[in-house]
Amino acid sequence: MKAAFAVLLLGLTLVSCQASVRPRRAEDLTALRYRLTYVRVPEHAVDVEVVLVRDAPREFLFSQPGAVTTVAVHTEEGGVHPVAVREGRVSLPKGTRLLRYRYALDAVIREQGPDFFQGAGDGDARHVAGRAYLIRPLTVKPGMRVELAVSGADVLLPWQADEDGVYRLRGEDLVDSGFHGFGGRRCQVRLPDAVLDVAILGRFTHLSDAAVCTWLGKAAEEVRTVRRAFPHPRITVRVIPAPGHPGPSVFGMVRWSSPPSISISVGQDAVAADFARDWVAVHEMLHLTHPVFVPRVPWLSEGLATYYTEVARARSGRQDALQAWTELVDGFARAREGQESRSMQEAVSQDGFSLAVYWTGALFALHLDVELRRITGNTRGLDDVLELLARRGSSSTLGAFGAAVDAIAGQPLFNALLERHLSRPAFVEQAGLLEALGVQNGPNGVSLVPARDSLLRDSVVGRRSHGETP
Repeated sequence: MKAAFAVLLLGLTLVSCQASVRPRRAEDLTALRYRLTYVRVPEHAVDVEVVLVRDAPREFLFSQPGAVTTVAVHTEEGGVHPVAVREGRVSLPKGTRLLRYRYALDAVIREQGPDFFQGAGDGDARHVAGRAYLIRPLTVKPGMRVELAVSGADVLLPWQADEDGVYRLRGEDLVDSGFHGFGGRRCQVRLPDAVLDVAILGRFTHLSDAAVCTWLGKAAEEVRTVRRAFPHPRITVRVIPAPGHPGPSVFGMVRWSSPPSISISVGQDAVAADFARDWVAVHEMLHLTHPVFVPRVPWLSEGLATYYTEVARARSGRQDALQAWTELVDGFARAREGQESRSMQEAVSQDGFSLAVYWTGALFALHLDVELRRITGNTRGLDDVLELLARRGSSSTLGAFGAAVDAIAGQPLFNALLERHLSRPAFVEQAGLLEALGVQNGPNGVSLVPARDSLLRDSVVGRRSHGETP
């Protein structure tokens, strides 16, 4: 083991013999400089060097520990020695000038299996979450500045590099550093108010890169039927082929880096026509329409995205109104199985990210949207709540969300409606709500009929373009 570490230590030292600590300008407030080197031989890996520059911390952390067990510490006197990673933490001795380690991507993938966080990829391209391989300060001080540079591969990180190829970050960017893509191919989606930078991390049997970018562009346009502008001027999206899957998206996830980063696994044998029925891309992008809830409220964040997944696809014309309501009714039915004796509060607190979490949240979002439209004479709705929250910042709380609902309603609404849902059996509100909307589920499937709130129903899913209000 010691001999193996000595070989690795020598290799890392040869990769970057001198720390290349640049002379610091008087105004330079950089505390840390990261140098990432993507290597392919003998296997794909990322060599990481962290140079301590100014008032640098001594306590570091791997947010997702396990893959790196030892780092090489270089001292100001020229010494080099190993320091163990204990429970994800690294304590640097006094006089540390820099540290180095290798994140063995292929070895991790081989041992753990392909994973959005620890590593995945195809051919010469790899995908990994920043939290898995980037060591970060245990405590990030306000105002901390960090520089990061990458060599050895074309890389897609959440951030944008300057003209010198250097990413100039805040310390908090290391806390949620998003998803990263090394290698692969690039395409770009340009909207009137935003850009999506896309990395295609592997080979597809039938799909062209243009087809992938077209699909993502259409999903982004559907998001613009919910918000007056795309929620961020720039985001990054990584697309990873999933071997053995013939259909469209297999799985997707958004990370709340700044700006957010999205990754989606797509069947390697998919064809362009499959994207017509895909919902994963628009679902993940719809998460960008709401703020980050602190602390997390999964039923609310997933419920909003699930509800709007069907609404936005109808507003764009990708599915008609009847299909949108059918998808909602079917989703409620799937999630209701086994929940008959449980309240919504019990369902969402015990099941993590189960169907009950997604679809009780979606039912509440629908009910909230309908009540807002009823109270305001169909002039305002849940879209307006999201707009108001966006003006107030990128993060929020459940209480602040409720206050925004009440502000749009012009009267107290949120707490009473939420209590009705949480305290009663899950999905008990569904029947009366759908009846009032004129959404009937009979032996021959779902039908839309005239009813008290059918005008509100039609307004929810009516065709619209970017920026239009119902």
